[in-house]
Amino acid sequence: MDKSDKSVDRYISSFPKEIQIKLQLIRDTIKLHAPDAVEGISYGLPTYKLNKKPLVYFGGFSKHIGFYATPSGHEQFKKELSKYKQGKGSVQFELSELLPINLIAEIVKFRAKENSIK
Repeated sequence: MDKSDKSVDRYISSFPKEIQIKLQLIRDTIKLHAPDAVEGISYGLPTYKLNKKPLVYFGGFSKHIGFYATPSGHEQFKKELSKYKQGKGSVQFELSELLPINLIAEIVKFRAKENSIK
């Protein structure tokens, strides 16, 4: 485990257990679908880069999980994400609901392919 892994471990472990489980699930999904992505912390959030370009970010909050796949990831999956609260370049998954892990996986795969092409 390198230093960045430990930083993300610390980030995740700073949340209550029920949030930790969801954050770890997103982390595992990213690693599964973008195994070459470099993990770290940027803007205070777990961050993944592929080919030295931002791939996705995520973060825990008191009532939601924030997911950031800007800008193209959100645009490409606009219809699928429309039922979730969104901000500029972000989508919020309420803690009271199941994570749309298959959708997250599709967004990560899309962004990984995109970062490999550009």
